[in-house]
Amino acid sequence: MSAMLRIAIFVTLLLVALVYALRKGGGPEKAVAAILLFMLVSDQALHLIFAVNFVTVDAGHLVIDLIAAAATMTVALTAYRFWPMLAAVLQCLPLLAHTTRAIDMDLHPIAYLTMQVAASWLLPPLLVAATWQHQKRLARIGSDRSWYISLRPSSPSAAKR
Repeated sequence: MSAMLRIAIFVTLLLVALVYALRKGGGPEKAVAAILLFMLVSDQALHLIFAVNFVTVDAGHLVIDLIAAAATMTVALTAYRFWPMLAAVLQCLPLLAHTTRAIDMDLHPIAYLTMQVAASWLLPPLLVAATWQHQKRLARIGSDRSWYISLRPSSPSAAKR
């Protein structure tokens, strides 16, 4: 399969997942969809501006991956769902690719590229499954709590203030 066909298939799957999550998802699903949309647009802009080679550490993709990992971890820590934790792990895997490239400059460029993008293939189906589960909870219960917000005081003495 050619590289262009793989990219077209991935972008199609991603766009389907994004549309579904943005239309039918709860807060966490929409937040992760926005992060993935940011990554898609940033990646396209990066490739238009710079010729990307995978011989050295790819600074442009490193910045995109750092922002996406931080944003996804923030969602994972605040969402009232388990699946964002999986998404955060998948977003951190490309950071290992950049670290490996920095440590081992003899790493083959194709291995570096594969390490950067392989986990991305799991994000669209995860987002679709999460959105579908959200819709099931809405149908079954009528509501679906999106975010974990504790309104309880952290200590009894704080409640008296």
